[in-house]
Amino acid sequence: MPVEIETPHGLARVHVQEVPDPAGAVLLGHGAGGGVSAPDLMAATRVALEEGFSVGLVEQPYAVAGRRSAAPAKQLDAAWTTVASQLFDGLPLIAGGRSSGARVACRTAEATGAVGVLCLAFPVHPPGKPEKTRLDELDAVTVPTLVVQGERDPFGMPPPGRNRTVVRVAGDHGLKSDLEAVAAAARDWLDALIR
Repeated sequence: MPVEIETPHGLARVHVQEVPDPAGAVLLGHGAGGGVSAPDLMAATRVALEEGFSVGLVEQPYAVAGRRSAAPAKQLDAAWTTVASQLFDGLPLIAGGRSSGARVACRTAEATGAVGVLCLAFPVHPPGKPEKTRLDELDAVTVPTLVVQGERDPFGMPPPGRNRTVVRVAGDHGLKSDLEAVAAAARDWLDALIR
């Protein structure tokens, strides 16, 4: 049964899966045009549960309300930090998501007290517009960060950075071509983070 949380911008819905004696919690957000059942989010969820983390898949209020276009960044961030503050009390939090959800996790990493950030298909720039970079959002994260990126992603490929591991996998922005590689990257990173 999903948990509904009132945020400053409407109701968010969180699909919570808990494990006994969790090592921490992984909170994942969806992309701008997709939902929490995206294949890469499902792969990351499966790995997190296997590694002993409780998981929350967060549906942003605009998606819960049935709107197709994403809310402005400030609204997404405010809803996300509200949700993060009300779940998994006392557990180390790994924030993350795919595409737009990864951007939200990066922008709010400090505010949520995240100990790590997991980015699936981080949109470095709009397709065909490399000058409109969003690397500053990734660069601002001070905790260990994993970016799993498709080799042919039209949204670009971020460089590795301080505290940032970038894993290239086959495919494009959807990350559907090699879900096992996505899962393996997440598993190795989570394993290293908690050991």
